[in-house]
Amino acid sequence: MIIDNLENLMLYAPLNPLIEEVWKFMQSHDWKNMANGHYELITNRLFVNIEDDPGRTKDEAVIEYHRRMIDIQVPLNRNEIYGYVPVGDLPNIPFDTEKDIAKQPNACPRGYMTLRPGEFAIFFPQDGHAPCISEGTIHKAVFKLSVNG
Repeated sequence: MIIDNLENLMLYAPLNPLIEEVWKFMQSHDWKNMANGHYELITNRLFVNIEDDPGRTKDEAVIEYHRRMIDIQVPLNRNEIYGYVPVGDLPNIPFDTEKDIAKQPNACPRGYMTLRPGEFAIFFPQDGHAPCISEGTIHKAVFKLSVNG
């Protein structure tokens, strides 16, 4: 997991070549004002979901993780709290290979962090994360990058 300011995103490009593509998209599009929806940037390798998600309490939040995709999550309108736990600490739970997600309700995160608009979090396949902890609706961008670049 990585947490940083958006202006530093390119520092992480050596980790996955698609991070540079995300940066280029951010520089060339008014992505913070795009309508909610799913936008394919590179077919089957890189897309962004612009979405409004209802805020949850820490008790309501669900830990999730992915195997084929890396998340870059960016809150746009308000602070968003994320729970974190290494996937290795989670019990063996069913994984939906078609949707590339496992969800673990009632799991206890190891810790929490708060992102503000202008910041991002990168979650790798080993990072269990519980998003959307906030009061009110969270308007956010979730970039999904293939782990294979």
